[in-house]
Amino acid sequence: MKEGFTRIGINKELENILAKDGIYKPTPIQELAIPRIMAGKDISARSQTGTGKTLAFMLPLFEKIDISKSYTQGLIITPTRELAIQISKEAKKLTDYKDIGVLAVYGGQDVKRQKRKLKKGVGLIVATPGRLLDHIENGTVDLSSIEILVIDEADEIINMGFLKDVEVIINKTPKSRQILLFSATMPMKLRDIVKKTMNNPETLVAKENDILDEQIEEIIIDTSHREKFNDLCLYLDKHNPFMAIIFCRTKRRVVDLTNKLAREGYNVDELHGDLSQAKRERAMKRFRDLETQYLVATDLASRGLDVEGITHVFNYDEPLEDVKYTHRIGRVGRAGEKGIAVTFRVNESK
Repeated sequence: MKEGFTRIGINKELENILAKDGIYKPTPIQELAIPRIMAGKDISARSQTGTGKTLAFMLPLFEKIDISKSYTQGLIITPTRELAIQISKEAKKLTDYKDIGVLAVYGGQDVKRQKRKLKKGVGLIVATPGRLLDHIENGTVDLSSIEILVIDEADEIINMGFLKDVEVIINKTPKSRQILLFSATMPMKLRDIVKKTMNNPETLVAKENDILDEQIEEIIIDTSHREKFNDLCLYLDKHNPFMAIIFCRTKRRVVDLTNKLAREGYNVDELHGDLSQAKRERAMKRFRDLETQYLVATDLASRGLDVEGITHVFNYDEPLEDVKYTHRIGRVGRAGEKGIAVTFRVNESK
């Protein structure tokens, strides 16, 4: 039996573009979602990070958007600027198949530049809720002709306090639009959105745990508060990870750890919410371009950010919630690659 994307309704030309990027067969969430999206159904999909959710909605979007129409047909709402940038980059990789105008709309960016692009007409908008509402109120974005609405990382959108914004945005779209909701968890508030706004949605749950378990080696290092930094340095010196994200619980911890590692001579940068958008983008670009070996970050970097080549994730501070742990370690073990997740567990008796 064929394993490729044509089997689930994707054009051969689009499949060939994926093959150039080393993607040859659908992941479980793609297997479940793509045929249903192509059939026009609303879906509520639950799937862990790192399992191919972006292509699960992006491939059908590129099949369905009609480039002969000048208005915006597709809208993707996402919780963070970094994720909006990344999703739009993934979309632009597919424009050799269909020349769809793609625009990322988020705060901290030149509004006039966004307005100029919107005036020319874009087929697909990838947006954070706040900046999108600004454009709607200013009349520079019209959602009255949206045909497909994607709500990505929906549980994190709610956690960040954007629930009311998203409800306003949904109400600005036609009732005939197709809604695709993707989330790692399904809290009650999210279930209310599904019930109120979606048309007979199909609930999809991808069983991805075994895949992640196979691809990610999880290591626990017992330590103390006093010895934790030294233990991290010992690990880095011994194993010299090719690329790694080091997670801390707070912005202050990120700054302090970055400075300490830099003083020890490590090639390190920081990523957290107190940085301006320009600095955050520069930090991510340096990391993606291999100019930075280690990125110290808050959980801002744990949701959806896909950087090729990351071999290790370090939980320098253990996350307080299991779902945050899952999202953090999901930065490795992507696209079939192996990865290592190292957690420093503080033992007060040491």
